[in-house]
Amino acid sequence: MLWKRIYAAWFGIHFLLIMAVCFAGLFWLIAEGATMLPSALKPYARTAEVAAAWLLGKQAAPSNLLRRSISTYLHAAGIQAGYTFFAPNVPSRHRLSLELFYDDGRVEYESPRLRSKAAALRLDSLLDRLADQRYEPVREVLVKRLAFSVWREHPDVKKIRATFGSLNPPGINEFEQGTTEIFQPMFSFDFSLRDEQKQ
Repeated sequence: MLWKRIYAAWFGIHFLLIMAVCFAGLFWLIAEGATMLPSALKPYARTAEVAAAWLLGKQAAPSNLLRRSISTYLHAAGIQAGYTFFAPNVPSRHRLSLELFYDDGRVEYESPRLRSKAAALRLDSLLDRLADQRYEPVREVLVKRLAFSVWREHPDVKKIRATFGSLNPPGINEFEQGTTEIFQPMFSFDFSLRDEQKQ
């Protein structure tokens, strides 16, 4: 009987966390005006989003044990993100372009190295998140790690310029005229790799 109560409590908490994650995403979309609902609902949606975030422990300090425990459980269970990426709110595609500068003046263009299709999906997800303002404090570190993965295969490179941007598909008329997707840079970083080696 005790085990049934434990299982019921665990199921209830698990279901509550799933609902909180999904509703946080839904209320965020409404608050951002990404739905056809009236704009008068935006303030209410923002309040509801904050309430769902509070339930997930996101209002607590990053070092808070409860917040870290909830976050760990969400990631372990695979329920850390809602399903707001489905149409009509499909995120725009992003690309990280790496320019490799050599001592002799040559410039080559590369992309981060991927070993599997699963890694490609993870990279696409990471790049979509890097475009979000919330990830600005960690952008440079993450981009630097991706640049170093290419540098390991080109040790004679003097400098790498990493340019991050969005890929925008052409309109119907532009597509009919042969226009392909348009790359719009959002930010870039220069890494002097030899200086990093000396440290």
